[in-house]
Amino acid sequence: MGRIFCVMGKSASGKDTIYRKLLEDKDLALETIVSYTTRPIRVGEVEGREYHFTDEEGFHKLQKEGRVIETRVYDTVYGPWRYFTVDDGIDSAKDYLIIGTLEQYIALRDYFGSKTVCPLYIDLDDGERLQRALNREKKQAEPKYNELCRRFLADSEDFSEDKLEKEKITNRFENKDFDNCVRSIIAYIKSRR
Repeated sequence: MGRIFCVMGKSASGKDTIYRKLLEDKDLALETIVSYTTRPIRVGEVEGREYHFTDEEGFHKLQKEGRVIETRVYDTVYGPWRYFTVDDGIDSAKDYLIIGTLEQYIALRDYFGSKTVCPLYIDLDDGERLQRALNREKKQAEPKYNELCRRFLADSEDFSEDKLEKEKITNRFENKDFDNCVRSIIAYIKSRR
């Protein structure tokens, strides 16, 4: 049985960059599970890489087909944005990588089993995360600072120590030094095969 490695962490912790680096590693040969969202695409994002971008109609179509594994809705300052995971024909003989939230990890673990789904929690100091988030948002055609603040504060609750402990998230990787962090994650993934 293959594994599903679930990269997660607070916003601007570096999880997207780590995710891409893990996918580039030819020795790992990880397949992707790309989540879906109804939020607008950001500058630099590519359809099918970070997310599959759709609308509410697209979500409801997939839900009717019975393919939605889990869904989350966030009430943003721009209206509700939905994020969800779809069973797109996952092959149990392969290893996969997905990037997501704690809620998403829990749903995947419950759907596929705890022996299949392995959490990879990326950790970083809040001050460093906030600076990275501001730098990233400044590059957007229309910066959404209110949403950045809402998301930053929500992360404190979404990834609280109590929730991480309750879900037994012990695979935590500090992203102070990017290269060391990636090496540690690669070693962990290889040990789980």
